Order: sequence, then structure tokens, then C-alpha cells
Amino acid sequence: MNRLQRALDALVERVDTPAPIVLVDVVQDNIDRMQRFAAQQSLDVRPHVKTHKCVEIGRRQIEAGAVGITAGNVGEAEVFAAAGFDDIFLAYPVWPAGTKGRRIRRLAESARLRVGVDNAAAIEALADAMGDEPDRLQVVVEVDCGARRSGAPPEAAGDLALAARKRGLVPVGVFTYPGHGSSGPDARERAARDQDAALTTAVRSLDGVGITAEVVSAGSTPTVEFSTSSVITEIRPGEYVFGDLNNARLGACTDDQIALFVAATVVSDWVPEQVILDAGTKALSREGSIERGYGRVAGTKAFLSKLNEYHGFLALPAGEFRPRVGTVVPVVPNHVCPVVVNFEELIVTDSTGTSLQRWPVDARGFLS
Repeated sequence: MNRLQRALDALVERVDTPAPIVLVDVVQDNIDRMQRFAAQQSLDVRPHVKTHKCVEIGRRQIEAGAVGITAGNVGEAEVFAAAGFDDIFLAYPVWPAGTKGRRIRRLAESARLRVGVDNAAAIEALADAMGDEPDRLQVVVEVDCGARRSGAPPEAAGDLALAARKRGLVPVGVFTYPGHGSSGPDARERAARDQDAALTTAVRSLDGVGITAEVVSAGSTPTVEFSTSSVITEIRPGEYVFGDLNNARLGACTDDQIALFVAATVVSDWVPEQVILDAGTKALSREGSIERGYGRVAGTKAFLSKLNEYHGFLALPAGEFRPRVGTVVPVVPNHVCPVVVNFEELIVTDSTGTSLQRWPVDARGFLS
């Protein structure tokens, strides 16, 4: 029997579906493995909490040796700061409009706060938001390494860092995101090389204007194995803590390292070669495609071929098992991050299914 199914069978009478089930022993193994890797490479770990949005998991990451956390927006940073996290990198080129300027200033008063920047206008706005204390805010220049998302050209990093310094902000380094490393197994190492080249250029750009890059920050889970260049000082993986089908397909995690699945119940079986689960887009998001599917039942070839809001269409290949109505199955999502935010709490057990805890998804709903 598949290990996820075995854990689920042990607690199935104690949970309602759909529900996110987390195997805490696997989570801890994943946290410890990443920390060991970083120590071997003389890197700091600054995990991205957008994956789990859970204070308890963040605390475990810090206890294992992480130097701080990475947040994706001001609200996430506020939730973790309120819980006592005092070293936070907001790895996003935030525009401090509305209340965000005041909120960033308050955060900078209670924690060591670093904020990503990739343009001069945002630097000016952040400096204005900090009022007469701009030196409370550290900024890290984001550069593009090929993902073509946010991020300035690497050679422009020095000019942006200098502009920040002139406004009284404290430029401390550079960061990038090699998102194109998720396009396939062969892309991971290539993207990491692109990352190395971009960060090296960015560091030289800062050197050229007399600013030392104390922080040279790299991501992500798919590329972290290859983020070992001597120019890098820290890594920001997020998905490693849970794993998912995308990372397993890429070779960035093994099946045994997947720590989260969604328990779902078969509720209808009238259509040949298909059953319906009670997990649709409201539980699993819509990450996937017709060709790849939208999630898979662990240990089988059965995959979700279509999702409605509350219905999961589980395709059953010829000769595959056919679960009866009422059967509860473990669905492994393609991408774990958008699954977690659909639930108010994580159902936490271990690989034997004997324990049961409930951990709140503390930063759920915080998008701004």
C-alpha cells in the first residue's frame, strides 16, 4: 500500500474531506535536509513562507537554522512579525501605495526588514514612506536572470542601489528568481547557471558604484540543488517543505519527500472509467493542464482530468483500480502553494497516521 494512503487510512474517520493532510515527520526531514545542504555549501537558508503560510512551520524552519524568512507581500510579513519573527525579507518589488507605506514603516520598527526593489520610482516612494528614518529600511535590488518576470537588468543593479543610498535607504545586496528552471528537468541546471551569471554581474555593478553586496540571494526549490556558486550567500526555497508533483516531475524531490496531500472522497461513480471526488478547484486550485492533469492519487495512475469548483473528475486508466463511493483517497497536487491557501488549517499527522493536530494557515487571505 502507498505510504500516503496508509497514513490516510489510519485517520480517515477523524477528518472531513476535502482536507489538506500534512505528514509532520516528512516535513521535518525536508527542513533538516535543506539545512544540511546549505551548511555544506556555506549558505544561509531564508525559506519562503508563501508555500505554507503557517507560523508553526516557520518556527520549525528557524529552529533548524534558517536565518530568517522570506515573505511575498506586506500582509504575510505582518502576520509573521506579529508572531515574533524578526528578520524578514519581502522579496517583491512592492509599491507602497494606500496603507502599505505606513505598514512597511511599522514593520521596519519591529523587525529587520528588507524589501525588494527593481526601479527608481519605487525607491523614491519607499524613501518617502519611511519619512525621517529611511535608514531603518534595507533594500535588495531584484535582477532578472531569464525568467522575464520582475527584476532589472543585472548591469543596472548598481545604479538602483546608489539611488537607494542617496535617499537614505540601506542597499544590502541583490536577488533574483530563476523561474524558468521549472520548465523541465533539463532546465533546472541551465536556469541556475543563468542565475549565477546574473548575480555575478549584479554584484560587480554594485562594486562599481562603491557598494558591497552583503546579501546575494537565490531561489528556488527546483534550482536550489545547483545554486552553489561562491557568489551566492543565501537561498530562498519554499516548496521544498511539502513537495508536490511538479517538483517530483522535475527531479527536485522524490515521492517519499512529498509531505502534503488532499484527502478526497469518492462521491459518484456512474461514468465508466471515471469517478467523481469532492475536491475541485476550491480545494486544489486549477494548476495543471488537460495533458498533465490536475493532481494524482498517490501510488496509482489515476489522475484528475478535469475540475469544477466542487467536483474532481478522476480518470481511471484501463486496468487501474476503481474506488467505490465513500472511499477516501490521497490526492497529490501539481503545485502545493495555491492549495494551502484554500484551507483555514492543516491536518497534521505522521507517516503512521496515529497522531492528529491542527495547525492554522495563519497568513491565509493576506494578499496585500
